Amino acid sequence: MRIAQISPLYESVPPKYYGGTERVVSYLTEELVRLGHEVTLFASGDSVTGAELKSQTPRALRLNRACIDPLAHHIRMLERVFRNAEDFDVLHFHLDYLHFPLARAAGRATLTTQHGRLDLPDLAPLYREFYDMMLVSISNYQRHPLPFANWVATVYHGLPRRLYRFYPEPEDYLAFLGRISPEKRVDRAIEIAVRCGLPLRIAAKVDKADEDYYRERIKPMLKHPLVTYLGEIGERDKGEFLGRARALLFPIDWPEPFGLVMVEAMACGTPVIAFRNGSVPEVLEDGKTGYIVNSVEEAVAAVRKLDRLNRRYCRQVFEARFTAERMAQDYLKIYSWMKDFYGEWSRVARPRAAAG
Repeated sequence: MRIAQISPLYESVPPKYYGGTERVVSYLTEELVRLGHEVTLFASGDSVTGAELKSQTPRALRLNRACIDPLAHHIRMLERVFRNAEDFDVLHFHLDYLHFPLARAAGRATLTTQHGRLDLPDLAPLYREFYDMMLVSISNYQRHPLPFANWVATVYHGLPRRLYRFYPEPEDYLAFLGRISPEKRVDRAIEIAVRCGLPLRIAAKVDKADEDYYRERIKPMLKHPLVTYLGEIGERDKGEFLGRARALLFPIDWPEPFGLVMVEAMACGTPVIAFRNGSVPEVLEDGKTGYIVNSVEEAVAAVRKLDRLNRRYCRQVFEARFTAERMAQDYLKIYSWMKDFYGEWSRVARPRAAAG
């Protein structure tokens, strides 16, 4: 099958550091290539892939200080994608809604995976307008704000089976991995660790939008002797960082669409202590792959119960539910259905339009 994967340009595919969407695009693209499909990746030029790379910018935009208007580069990419749309059986977009007008006008087989939050009030009118766009959710919870949208499936993210190794014996620290932002609640993670008397290692980036929050709210908390702030780490260091932790703290305060870091931790055998928000109950098995909590007090109690959890079971759940192979197979079923659907549509609808 001829498949186009269209990625955001903010990070390379895969990202050098933090980046959830582009990382998933990479895992999916490489697995589709491994399965023998003809895949073209539209992404930044510093991406690394076994697919045919259509470079849209020399490097990822977040790391390019000369980039002032990232939207301009994405619009240019979309023009190039649809100019060559006939070359593909399926166009798979990972750009939220940016391509919707061109997709509708082109009448091509397009699929859009929604990677972000959908509870913003501005989105409902937009998705009602583009009611015909075929969408994939990354959790069932993600759909709640837009139940009327054209959802065709939920496909959970997956990681390459051998990306992270299993760590049977942890060290005596807790981990936080992600972004320092109000909704990720690293302040909760610090409070939990301090109350448990355990070291906390924080590997996280700070976006420009969150610099004031970091400086005013979080930076003073990093001075505690139990807290070590490592900054942003890359893929090479992530496995050991997660695998040697007693647990990953995921104390979120927002409707998390998926939470890839939970799966990354489980792949290493590391259980997760997460607040009950968004997709968390779909990803974690409470009392088996971690603990789902509703407060800092419950999280502190959960840390004290970590010895009851089986780290090998965490790895087994990853292998059963969250591999890139399973993710790719799920998408291939959708692609095949779409190819047949649009093939039939083109045989019936287009001749009628020409006759009219």
